Amino acid sequence: MHPSSNSAPNPGDVQGIAFTLDGVDELTFARILRDVMHDAAFGRPLQIQAQEPRPGLSARLTVAFRRQDRTRAVAAMQRLKTLLLRHGVQVDSVRVPGPDEAV
Repeated sequence: MHPSSNSAPNPGDVQGIAFTLDGVDELTFARILRDVMHDAAFGRPLQIQAQEPRPGLSARLTVAFRRQDRTRAVAAMQRLKTLLLRHGVQVDSVRVPGPDEAV
């Protein structure tokens, strides 16, 4: 029996590629987020989790995905790098989980 695509993920089934964006201001972050939300590369089954910049905390974007969508998530990661460069944003760190790691 295969779970349907509408079923809730099992614990540990969801992974995420996290981008930390040090020094990004609120306006730039809003522009980046707008571009991401209008780009088909980030559509379902992927999910974008966003943490806006706050005093003392860097902005953060995470591409969350199920293990079976890993290839699509890696392609979305490359697209996100391109979008960030377009906005003049240097990516300070990217964390890509191993195939068996959870978020």
